Amino acid sequence: MDNFTLFILAVGLSMDACAAAVCKGLSLGKLTVKHMLTVALWFGGFQALMPAAGYLLGVRFQDGIRAVDHWAAFILLGLIGINMIKDGFAGECEKTSGSLAFREMFMLALATSVDALAAGVTFAFLAVDILPAVLFIGTVTFAGSMAGVKLGNLFGFRYKAKAELTGGVILILMGMKILCEHMGI
Repeated sequence: MDNFTLFILAVGLSMDACAAAVCKGLSLGKLTVKHMLTVALWFGGFQALMPAAGYLLGVRFQDGIRAVDHWAAFILLGLIGINMIKDGFAGECEKTSGSLAFREMFMLALATSVDALAAGVTFAFLAVDILPAVLFIGTVTFAGSMAGVKLGNLFGFRYKAKAELTGGVILILMGMKILCEHMGI
């Protein structure tokens, strides 16, 4: 996977976390750098951890499904993308409190990174160099979450739906690109 493709994938995967960061920013009163760093570290950390876990799972099954790995990547990324688009059309901010407590942040970070777990499985099928990929995904999500908290605090949840729609479309296009490349199109 080339760097541009990885960047586009990282942006697509980070959109759920960025949308949640917007909601978190909306629910926070007076915003501090500590608030922004806390949210960004949770989301960026989980977005890096989950594809690594997915990669380890995928490596275990890689030999058995190599013949259909491109279809698996296409289907997984497509389903994730469709779900993000559906959530974007719902257009509502999840109910989040202004709390940055461990339990709430853990659940939010886990919920927004499940798609990254599935993407990590596709990384195993595509023989992606996992360490740079997860660090890059984590960094992109960290930066996007910092901005999301700030934007949410300033503007509200106006941009949440657009972020999820964009992320969903990007993931579907990435799945199609993988499939087309494998088929020689």
